[in-house]
Order: sequence, then structure tokens, then C-alpha cells
Amino acid sequence: MPATRLAIVATHPIQYHAKWYQLLAAHPELKIHVYYCHQATPSEQASAGFGVEFDWDVSLLSGYPFTFLKNVSAEPGLGRFGGFDTPEIKGIIRRHEYDAVMINGWNYKSAWQAIRACWKSGTKVLVRSDSHLHTQRGLLIRIAKAAAYPRFVSRFDGCLAVGKWSKEYFLRYGAKPERVFLIPHAADNEFFSCEAERARPMRSELRKKWGLDTEAIVVAFSGKFIEKKRPMDFTRAVHLGSRRCSRLQGLMIGDGALRPACEQYVRDHRAPVSFAGFLNQSQIPSAYAVCDALILPSDGGETWGLVVNEAMACGLPAIVSDQVGCGPDLIVPGKTGSTFPLGDVEALANQMLLMADDPARLADMGGCAARMINNYSPAAAVGNLVECLGTILN
Repeated sequence: MPATRLAIVATHPIQYHAKWYQLLAAHPELKIHVYYCHQATPSEQASAGFGVEFDWDVSLLSGYPFTFLKNVSAEPGLGRFGGFDTPEIKGIIRRHEYDAVMINGWNYKSAWQAIRACWKSGTKVLVRSDSHLHTQRGLLIRIAKAAAYPRFVSRFDGCLAVGKWSKEYFLRYGAKPERVFLIPHAADNEFFSCEAERARPMRSELRKKWGLDTEAIVVAFSGKFIEKKRPMDFTRAVHLGSRRCSRLQGLMIGDGALRPACEQYVRDHRAPVSFAGFLNQSQIPSAYAVCDALILPSDGGETWGLVVNEAMACGLPAIVSDQVGCGPDLIVPGKTGSTFPLGDVEALANQMLLMADDPARLADMGGCAARMINNYSPAAAVGNLVECLGTILN
């Protein structure tokens, strides 16, 4: 039986997708090709919220076939519907080179160029999304979505949800239940686990490097210092918790517009929080290796939160707000972590203290988190996608 020919349309190379694409390319039942709409420059990475200019220090383009489409947008780049305009994808699809096309999201012009080409050519179209209904939207936007989304969501041959909330999202907007498939968000678990294990013998040295006590219970914030991730909630909660438990300290990994405000708060209140700055992909596991838990205080704009996957692969439990998309899938209260009401700094501090007060239980939760995240691996995403294609094409 010939391999299924699958085209993948993506905005730009993303560090979390590289391993997945490599495993898809290696699968004997698939023949894939990834079409990128854009290659982000170091300055675009900075303006996207990272706060510093950089290129990823791990390869995002090896191990699978890919093409960068010609982006004819007058203002190319992330964050705008018209930032990705690649009309040549229409011809590629209409030539019937592929049995199916998988498109990541639909909030950019290139996605709609591909979707319409699939509809006109009779090519099966699969759309993957991590959007959920807990993201705050204005009344007019909610009304507009309720009127427009069912008209096209119901036409997708496959709606690829990353978790429970994104499945609910597809169903709310008209997807047929038998056309919704779980393709989980996944980090490269093996990479994070192995690199963190390699760094643990240097735990004391690394803690000293970042100004952390060797015997402290260290909670981590990892991500962009932007509004939706609410980094100030983290600094305030660590400060509040440390007044009741002197062993509690925080490490903030990343950079962005809100970092100066967080640093000022730490100085003003003498909060036990250190700043590691931006760490590239190969450096992040060593930071997780010195920490005991991850905190993700984001609002509903955090449609998943792949840093939770990363941290769990390194053996850390996680505390996330009740608006973070991965919460219903990855957080088993008391086993892999806990949740708290968005913006409730005192509740977040209390959750930190529960972990700090029982180091043995904290270690058990880390082990449980590491086992849980095995179900959210690139290999699992590959297997589910192959099954999805089999169902749709047959």
C-alpha cells in the first residue's frame, strides 16, 4: 500500500514541532513535506515577546523535507493576518500532489489560501488548533465567532485538537464529533529529560551561579515577560510565600517588556527571586534541573503552555492558573501539580508553600509528572495523526 502523502502548512519553524516532523518523516506509512510561510529573523523573535534577538541553537530544519514559500506580504511577519501571504501554495495543492493537507491554525492568510485550495481540489483538509473557550473575548467577537465559525469548522475533514479544551472548542463551533482527533501538544521529552539529568550533578554550582541557596525549594517561571503570562504574579507570590517559609526562592527564566518591573519589585521588597535571563533551547534543561517546581500564572491567552511539558519531562510538578489550556490534561491535583484561580496571588503563594513544606511529597509529584508526560510525546502525536489519516482517507 502506498504511503499517505501529507503536506503540512505552518507559519514558521517552531522549536516544539521539529522532533514531531522528524518522526513523521521517518514513518513508513507517510510521505510528508512541510511548507513554511516565513522564516523569523532574530529581530522578529525579539519583537514577538522574547525581549532579545536570537536564533535557536538547535536545528529546527533537519530530518524532514521542507520548503519556504514565497511570502508576498507587504508587511511580512508574525502577529498579523496578512503577515503570511503565499499564493503559490494554492497551485501546489491543486496539482493533487498530496492526499491530505494539515494546516496549523487559521488566523493567517496563507492558511485560508491552503484551505480554499483543498476545498476546490477535493483534497482532505485537517486543521490543528489549541484555541479554547476560556480565553477572554469581547461580546462582539463572541457573537461574530458564533455566526461565522460553524460555517467553516464543520467543513474540515479533520479537526486536530491538542487537548480537552481545544476539543470542546471545535465541538462548540460545529465540528462533527467523529471528525475531532486528539493530536497532543508535545515537547521533545527525551531531550529535556536527558539534558536535565546530565545537569543535576552540577545543581549546587548552577544554583550559586544564579544566586540561589543550595538547600532552598526553588520554583521557576519560564517564558516571555509579557502581560498574558503575568510574571508579576509570580514575583509577588514568591515574596509573599517567603515571608512564611524562608526556604522558598524563585528563578525567572526569560526576558521581555515586563522584566524591568519584576526586577524593580524584587529590589524594592527584597524578594528572594533571581533572574536567569533568556536561555536558548539547549540551556533551558539545566535551569529546570536546579528547580523543584514550575509555575505558570498565565491568563486564558495561554492556549496550552508547553513549558509545562518541558518541566514535567525534567521531573518537575507544575502549578498553573485555572485559565491555562494544558491544566485539564496535565495537572492532576496533588499528583502532578495543582491549579489556582487566575490572579489570586495569595492562593498561588499557598500552593507554593504546600510544596515547600513537604519535600518528599514534592519529589513524588515530580516523578508522577515525568510519567504523565510520556503520554504527551512527539511519538504519541505521530501515532494519533497516522490513525486520524487512516480514518479520514478510508
